[in-house]
Amino acid sequence: MPAYKHKEKGRNILLYDKQALGKRAFKKTGKLVPSGLPIEIETKVAWDQIDQVRIVPRGSSYVIEVVYQKEIKQAAVDPTLIAAIDLGVNQLATVTSTKPGFSPVLVNVRPLKHLNKYYNQQRARHQSSLAQHHCKTSCQLDRITTKRTRRVNHYLHTASRRIIDLLVAEGIGTLVIGLNKMWKQGVEMGKRNNQTFVSIPHHRFIDMLRYKAQLVGVIVVVREESYTSKASFLDLDEIPNYDPKRTEKPAFSGKRETRGLYRASDGRRIQAAVNGSYNILRKEFPHAFSESFLRGGQEILGTAVHPPTTDS
Repeated sequence: MPAYKHKEKGRNILLYDKQALGKRAFKKTGKLVPSGLPIEIETKVAWDQIDQVRIVPRGSSYVIEVVYQKEIKQAAVDPTLIAAIDLGVNQLATVTSTKPGFSPVLVNVRPLKHLNKYYNQQRARHQSSLAQHHCKTSCQLDRITTKRTRRVNHYLHTASRRIIDLLVAEGIGTLVIGLNKMWKQGVEMGKRNNQTFVSIPHHRFIDMLRYKAQLVGVIVVVREESYTSKASFLDLDEIPNYDPKRTEKPAFSGKRETRGLYRASDGRRIQAAVNGSYNILRKEFPHAFSESFLRGGQEILGTAVHPPTTDS
């Protein structure tokens, strides 16, 4: 039977091609004017780069997206120099590299944890109030969610930009990112850590790294990372792929210690996330490091135990 559209599910995305954005008005005011709408959209994008405008329904509001083309500018990077990223719950990203003298870098995840904690507290308080009135959502709850999403995206954009800028500055042309399929399903790290881990949008972060790397000509490889946190980088342990049919668990030379340290078979210690990041790199490029390199690589041990942490 005929009826009104659902106030949220009944809304559709509006697409405006370049021809419907008012070229004359843009040249005069620098603002886009979608045909038939009483709005003006400010943008810093040049007219020649604009592709389309999307008006996307989000909760109780709309988001205007300006889609534009950006030219790929090949940076002076060497694809034989490789970096790797280990994503986690204690550090957003841990960056290592085969480049001699490169110091591992940890990207702080605490700002995201604080954002999520504050958002979860606010959401719980509002949902409790809504439940008393037999409501599921409200404009205020939508605003809180939108604000949280924007702040998270801003942090991820800044962090991904700084990582890619670091690779370009170091002349590193290949980036390996560790990721396991369905890694957030069935994870058991305790209720509090589970909530934190699942609420950190690692896939979104990877997408940001990918397109920013593409714009400067850095090759990105995303690969599975099973056993990279358990294997010993300093012992150059062989790192197998996960196999649910395996009858015996793989044995490794070292073991994880408290406070985020990993101890190799000879007693040497390395920051656990750094160990995992190096192993992700080795898993994609098995011959990236040699025993002689590690024996003489005191610069690795010098920064790998207490690597610097950066806020985005």
